[in-house]
Amino acid sequence: MTQTALRKAFSPIKTLLPRWLSNPLRNLATAFLTPVLFSSRTGHFWSSLKMKAVSRHGEPLPWYTYPTIDFLKHRTYENKMILEFGGGQSTLWWAARAKHVVTMEGDRGWYETIKDTMPANVDLFHIEMDSPAGCVAGVEQALATVPLPKFDVVVIDGLYRYEMIEVACQRLAPEGVIICDNAEGYGFYEGFRSREFARVDFFGNAPGVLLPHCTSVFFKPDSFLFRPQFPIPDIGTER
Repeated sequence: MTQTALRKAFSPIKTLLPRWLSNPLRNLATAFLTPVLFSSRTGHFWSSLKMKAVSRHGEPLPWYTYPTIDFLKHRTYENKMILEFGGGQSTLWWAARAKHVVTMEGDRGWYETIKDTMPANVDLFHIEMDSPAGCVAGVEQALATVPLPKFDVVVIDGLYRYEMIEVACQRLAPEGVIICDNAEGYGFYEGFRSREFARVDFFGNAPGVLLPHCTSVFFKPDSFLFRPQFPIPDIGTER
C-alpha cells in the first residue's frame, strides 16, 4: 500500500520534469524517506520513545531483530508450547499466538513488574541468578512443576544463556526450534557447533535499539517453522 502510494505521488514529477532533475529528486526522497518509513512501519519510533518493544499500533513485540519478527509473525502457533528464558513483551507476543507459554525470568524487580500483566496461558517463574549451576537447578525445578515435557519453541534471551543451551536441547520437541537473541555473543556458536542443528541468522535492528545485532534460529530438518506451505508475504503492503 505504501509503495503504491509513493509511486503514484511521484509519477507526476517523472512526467513533468526532465530525467536529469527527476532522478536526483527521487534519489533524495528515497534517502530520506526510507529510514522514516522503516521507523513508522516497524514501530521503532514509538519503541524508542516508550523504551518498550511495540509495533506501530502499540502492540507488544519481542525484542528480537526486525527480520526475525517479520519471519516469525507469518507462521502459526495455535497448538504450540513455548518456553522462554527471559520474559516481558515477548511473553505477551507469544501468549497471543501460542497455546501455552512458560517463562523463566532472572531479574527479581522485572519479574515483580510483569507478573500481574501475564495472561492466563502463561506460567511465569522467577529464577535465582546466584550462579550458573544454581540457575540451571532452579529452571529444572520450575519445569518439574509444569506438565509439558517438550516445547515447540524455546527462546534463550535471558538467564545464563550459555548454560540454557543444554536445557533447551533437552526440552525441545522433534520439530521445534531454538531462538537465541544477541546470538553473536554468549557462546551460542560454540555451544551449538557440535549439536547437529542448522542455523539461520537474522541481522538487523530491534525495537528501540540504535545498533543492529543478530537473532539466530536453530532447527532440525523437520522444523515446523520452515515448512514450504507458508507463503512469502509482501511486508511492504502490510498495514
